[in-house]
Amino acid sequence: MFRRMLLSVLIRQKKKLFLIAVTVALGVSLATAMLNVMFDVGDKVNQELKAYGANLNIVPKGTALVNEMYQLDNNDKQQAMQFIKEDDLVKIKMIFWAYNIVDFAPYLTTQATFNDKPITVVGTWFNKHLNIPTGDEVDTGMLAMKSWWTIEGNTMTDDNLQGVMVGETVAKQWHLQLGDSITLTSPQTHSPITLKVNNIFHSGGAEDLQLFVALPVAQQLADKPGLVERVEVSALTTPENDLARKAAQDPNSLSRTEWDTWYCTAYISSIAYQLEELMPDVHVKAIMQVAESEGSILQKTQLLMLLLTILSLICSALAISNLVTANVIERSTEIGLLKALGATNTSVALLILTEILVIAFVGGIFGYFLGLGFAQIIGHTVFGSFIQPKMVIIPLVIIMVVTITLLGSLPALRMMMFLRPTEVLHGR
Repeated sequence: MFRRMLLSVLIRQKKKLFLIAVTVALGVSLATAMLNVMFDVGDKVNQELKAYGANLNIVPKGTALVNEMYQLDNNDKQQAMQFIKEDDLVKIKMIFWAYNIVDFAPYLTTQATFNDKPITVVGTWFNKHLNIPTGDEVDTGMLAMKSWWTIEGNTMTDDNLQGVMVGETVAKQWHLQLGDSITLTSPQTHSPITLKVNNIFHSGGAEDLQLFVALPVAQQLADKPGLVERVEVSALTTPENDLARKAAQDPNSLSRTEWDTWYCTAYISSIAYQLEELMPDVHVKAIMQVAESEGSILQKTQLLMLLLTILSLICSALAISNLVTANVIERSTEIGLLKALGATNTSVALLILTEILVIAFVGGIFGYFLGLGFAQIIGHTVFGSFIQPKMVIIPLVIIMVVTITLLGSLPALRMMMFLRPTEVLHGR
């Protein structure tokens, strides 16, 4: 009997129930899209922010100690400078969080003479292909980390030992054009090197006053074969919290449980610690203004997604409340007759809730798949990448459907309970 009555209502009230299904579908679709993006947005936002610079700086341990203890001028710093072996840089991709290391680039800065004037020459990797002892292969270098630079000319490569990238200010000062040749003389080796202008770049910073060459060229000018002075690292990190800040001050102060949690979470401090474990002769310094900005932006973005989800569910619940209330008012005679025939408030409420839940679940299924489509639109429009659907969203969608249906039905159920059969059947 209950099933027959339920099917009868679903057929007779199909227009109003269709509106309820559409309302649920719209609310669930927006919530599904926001939740999928929210769970996936961490890496996406971090990837976007990686384009604006490194968040870790690796320097020789001796250099870091000297710079902290003494205020040295540039000449003294050059004399106190220690170096990192270029061959050791593959270890950066061998830590626990190796896959969170997006890019890294070494630098060796030296002074040369150009047209009888001193000029700064920086050697680096532009897009270096590395074979990691673990069996992995990676491409990394400065060009990926300085993607905001405006560069004229063909892409610089690491095997181009005759090419040079010229800063915009230097190019204007010496009237250099693409294809021009320049001759650099090293104070260390006194042997001239002739290079061809492969690129002219604009960085908006001090780099516009410098020349960038392949790392072996700078090592030859500085007479430092196989050495670099610092490494910039761009890593995907988890926003800092109290545990991360405590560990950054003194890792030995952590309990065993805290240590395991910190070490196995991609905090910038734990990544720095692991790098120093594999490379004991270096000091890894986190560029906190970058890391904290990333965490702040990520948290605010996720909060915005969560607020949009909550607001969409509230709007859906209000819309369902109006639709179910209108449905109960329209069926007041039918409900009064059921009560007159002996139906209790509980049985009538169960019938109404079952109707609404059935149609809400239908709307929720459509809304879920519609939300997956919205998530991909957001992913490709905002981040230019695919949003990975999260299975944890499915039980959350079920909970959302039940919650908004129950909350939206409460006013209508309250009205139904106060319906008196005598008044309704007599048209009052």
